[in-house]
Amino acid sequence: MTIRRLGHFAPMAATLCNLLLAYATYMLARIIYLLVNYSYFSQGLTFSHLMELLGGGLMFDTTAILVTHIPYILLMLLTPWQRVSKYYFLIVNALALALNMADAVYFRYTMRRTTTTVFGEFQNEDNLGSIIGTEFLNHWYLVLGFALMVWLLWRLYVKAGVRSQNGCWWQYALVQVGMLAVFVPFIIAGIRGGFTTAVRPITISNANQYVDRPIEAALVLNTPFSLYRSIGKNVFTVPHYFSDSQELASVYSPVHLPSSTLSPETAKKNVVIFIVESFGREYIGALNKTLDEGKYQGYTPCVDTLIAHSTTFRYSFCNGRKSIDGMPSILCSIPMFVEPFILTPSSMNDFTGLAGILANEGYQTAFFHGAQNGSMGFEAFARKTGFQHYYGRTEYEAAHGTDDFDGTWAIWDEPFLQYYAEEMSRMQQPFMTAVFTASSHHPFVVPEQYSKQFPDEGLEIHKCIRYTDQAIGRFFQTASKQPWFQNTLFVLTSDHTNMSSHAEYQTDLGGFCSPIIIYDPSKPEGTMQDKVAQQIDILPTVLGLLGYQKPYLAFGIDVLNTPADDCWAVNYLNGIYQYVRYGYVLQFDGTKTKAVYRLDDRLMQNNIMGKVNMQAQMEREVKAIVQQYMERMTQNRLMP
Repeated sequence: MTIRRLGHFAPMAATLCNLLLAYATYMLARIIYLLVNYSYFSQGLTFSHLMELLGGGLMFDTTAILVTHIPYILLMLLTPWQRVSKYYFLIVNALALALNMADAVYFRYTMRRTTTTVFGEFQNEDNLGSIIGTEFLNHWYLVLGFALMVWLLWRLYVKAGVRSQNGCWWQYALVQVGMLAVFVPFIIAGIRGGFTTAVRPITISNANQYVDRPIEAALVLNTPFSLYRSIGKNVFTVPHYFSDSQELASVYSPVHLPSSTLSPETAKKNVVIFIVESFGREYIGALNKTLDEGKYQGYTPCVDTLIAHSTTFRYSFCNGRKSIDGMPSILCSIPMFVEPFILTPSSMNDFTGLAGILANEGYQTAFFHGAQNGSMGFEAFARKTGFQHYYGRTEYEAAHGTDDFDGTWAIWDEPFLQYYAEEMSRMQQPFMTAVFTASSHHPFVVPEQYSKQFPDEGLEIHKCIRYTDQAIGRFFQTASKQPWFQNTLFVLTSDHTNMSSHAEYQTDLGGFCSPIIIYDPSKPEGTMQDKVAQQIDILPTVLGLLGYQKPYLAFGIDVLNTPADDCWAVNYLNGIYQYVRYGYVLQFDGTKTKAVYRLDDRLMQNNIMGKVNMQAQMEREVKAIVQQYMERMTQNRLMP
């Protein structure tokens, strides 16, 4: 399509038409994002609220479009290079479309839009090509939709036609410069998010003004904006809720001091931490006895048997949505606020973890992960936090050959967990080890010999959960025959949650429901404690069980030696802190409370903000947690 009749005004008219085409592309990508993940957004999504979300999205689309199209606008108004302008427009918008549609698939793993930290997260992986190829095949309909939309961009693109008439080039140039000068203020305002001087450039957190639930912020945002706004940004900003440090510490302090209620163990117990990939609470039958009207069986018969002899908790949560969130939370008692701790400058602070603390007590420590050494930055993090030895794919294949590699990520869980048991039998007691499994990970396949035993059922991850559950069961069969078994404390949790088929696990809080299972073979009675627990409680709880009597820093608590009313959990989702305590869930945006729900309101349908006596106290507590976290991160105070 070509505009010819507007003379000198044709370039501006064509530019505006094409910018509208870019808006349509972004909005269509948002609708696709919604449809691909509809089960996560459908709760309470009325037509009027959907229009509010889409309307809010226009502001973030405006910023993304204007930032990426400044060169295009200049090319269109100030140069005769029509073909260059068109190709720039097509490339930029095709890339934006690809990012938005790819993020629609990635959302179910993170429950948020992707930021620039994703590049650090996967910088050590050499298998991304095969993973992306698999996703192309699994989501072929999105690939076709992408191709169709790029073709429409090509066909609907508007050209400006003749640029000058009767040789009056200076008149033409004067008009273009004049129109550009007129529109510059609108461009600046669009990028900032408003005209007034009181408006700061909008950020990712501004999406929360349009949402009823934190998860909906992902629908308001777009991926190019999230990437652009997170480039080189200061991750941690210290709030000033408390001006007095003593008052702050009286409300909450992460420094743990020796307790007279703890008595040191006469024999130092070994400690074994299982971090099971994507092993969300939803998949475990023993932790969901009321699900599906009591008929739910789950996918974990081996772990169900283990739970019968373990301590578990009625409400247990992870502190992040990625594997690199789980590592600091579980092993160092450092939760994920704003961005993954490992990927922030604060990861260079002085800090330690359970391995480092116990190494100083004479423990031998080792970390096991069947992926390529260096994958996800786990090896570097393990060594930073006190693990003396690292066993990855390199060490496994040196001992057992290369036949057990899954072809994408790591050694299959079953042989690797047997290797794990064997290596611990070679270690000197007492020891502390952690293993990070891998098989219940995308692309969700099981070994060929188990394809009939574990066929596809329900969600594509379910067969992998069954396989990993069997691998865990066989590990315990082997470990139970070892001389160190009875003197070992086992903790099993997941790094994060994953795909869900039940509405209560698709809510803002439900997406953080992870198991925390504590198993002591010398005390095999099983108990379900009516408490809130979280990943960052694992370190202080283990130290409590060991009777550790020295100061240490942990953002969590010793949940077994804490009354139920004083147990709590916190996580961060799309600019919202979710704080669980006193039987309620409080959602706090850093400035004010956005919602309060009863903890037993599993679908989070009834916002009772302003009707709860404990709301003010919960606000005060979550403010103290956030301020302590931010101060210590920015001031390098992560040691007691």
